[in-house]
This record gives sequence, structure tokens and C-alpha cells, in this order.
Amino acid sequence: MTSRMTELREIASGLRFPEGPVVLPDGSVLVVEIAAGQLTRIAPDGRKDVVARPGGGPNGAAIGPDGKCYLCNNGGNRWLERDGKLYPGLADDNTYSGGRIERVDLATGAVEVLYTECDGEPLHGPNDLVFDSAGGFWFTDHGKTRRRQRDRGAIYYARADGSFISEAIFPLEAPNGIGLSPAGDRLYVAETDTARLWAFEIEGPGKIGCTRGALPWLRGALIAGLPGYQLFDSLGVEQGGDICVATIGAGGITVISPDGKRIEHVAMPDPLTTNICFGGAGLRTAYITLSSSGRLVAVDWTQPGLPLNY
Repeated sequence: MTSRMTELREIASGLRFPEGPVVLPDGSVLVVEIAAGQLTRIAPDGRKDVVARPGGGPNGAAIGPDGKCYLCNNGGNRWLERDGKLYPGLADDNTYSGGRIERVDLATGAVEVLYTECDGEPLHGPNDLVFDSAGGFWFTDHGKTRRRQRDRGAIYYARADGSFISEAIFPLEAPNGIGLSPAGDRLYVAETDTARLWAFEIEGPGKIGCTRGALPWLRGALIAGLPGYQLFDSLGVEQGGDICVATIGAGGITVISPDGKRIEHVAMPDPLTTNICFGGAGLRTAYITLSSSGRLVAVDWTQPGLPLNY
């Protein structure tokens, strides 16, 4: 146990690698099931209803200003099942359907593709997204990993109506989780393979400032990096400003202060703990995806989560 949470409660099981949880006003939770290629709504009693089947690899999810659900779709990859657990594998060129940003009508399940490229560069593996107060969204392109090749990652900014997309940061090493500071003036990005958390100053919608460090290509501030073999996945931000990063390997949530001086690990019973979001009264319930075991769980979180823009 830790000072940050109380007893863990299982909301649903039997999910096919759940990620991207989003709490809806009625208390239900949307999750993507990446290995099933679908978006699923989970009721408070654990009932599961498929909302949409976009195929590929639906990954991060967020509600936009129009009330629709926006998805990062990584295009799909291979899967490995071992001892009742599910693990993502390499990209499969035979089934990879291309990276894209999609919009889902929650009432009808209709799926619309908004973006597949930026200035002629294909989106390779969009992973996670966050909306700003202007109604646009930042998203990570994690890229795809093949047997002897790996894409370089990037951060993009796009408008929700499909009219504009721009590359904001390039390159990064497998960028995954993304979030905004409480003031909306910093963009947090977690790199998977390096287990590094970065902060970038925001000058305006889609505009990143440039830190003047010792290295000319260093545009962001390194907040924290973890020792040993650990991998960062998605992230959530608390109202007080701490960043909660889902951590693979150690299996849990790594809570990091904005200056990187305080780091706390909240253990979870799955080495592939991948996402966290906040809901419930006062945003004091943390919903966490335990992906290899196919579960969505909830815990009472002592620090309230940061309200999202939509």
C-alpha cells in the first residue's frame, strides 16, 4: 500500500488489452481494447458494451469539444498470449492498416478518419492525445517497431474539425503518454523505451517554445528518468500538478513532481500497467488499466485528478 491510494476494486475483466480509459458523466468508463480493435463502454456494474469497431489498433482516447470520442489508432500489431496474459508484439506488415486519428460518434458508433499524414509524412503509430482549452489536441506518434527497424517518434498538434495538423516536436524516442500542466502552459511527454518524462513550454496552440540548454537540439526539460528496466506508458495529471505515469516492468503508477525531485511508485498487480485517468466525486477515483491481464480497476486516490478540458 501507499499513501496515494486505498483498496483496489476490479470493475471489469476479460478485456483484450485495455487502454485509454475515459470516465463519462454517467459514471461509465470508455476503454479501447487494442487487441480486439474496438472501443468499449464499461458500466459501473462491470457490464461491457461495444461502442465502435474501428479495427487496427485503437490506442489513446479523449472526449473532444463536440462530445465525440477521438482515438489514436496505431494501425495494429502482432500479439502474444502466454500463461493467460496478452502482450503486444512487433508490427505486422501483412495486417498493419496505417496510423490515423479517428473520431467516434458515441451515439451511433460511426467512425470517421480525420488524419492519416502531416505534410506528406504518414502517421505511423499514434498513441495518446490531450485536448487544450482552445479545442485542439496534442498527440504522440509512438511509431512502429519491426524486426530490424524502428520509426522515430513525434508530437503533433491538430484541430478537432480535421482542418489542420502540424508537427510540433521531432524526433523523440517512442513518445507515449501526453498531458498538460494545470495552467496549460507545459506539455508533458513520457517516452516508453527511455522511461523519461519531458516537459515542453507551450507558447500557444500548437506552438512549442525552445529551451536554451547546453545542447542545441534539446527543446524540452528532462523532469525524470527511471533506473533499471522500466518503460513509461500513458499518464495523468493531478490538480496539484504531480504527473502520474503508468509504468511497465515495475507494474504500477510512478508519481513525479513537476520539478522531478519527488518520485513515488504505486504498485499494481500487473507488470503491464498502462493508463490512469480520474473520475468520481471530486475526481478522487483513479481508473487504471491492467492490460496484460485484461482488467479495468479503480482505487480511491488521495489527490484529486486534474479536470480535463472536455
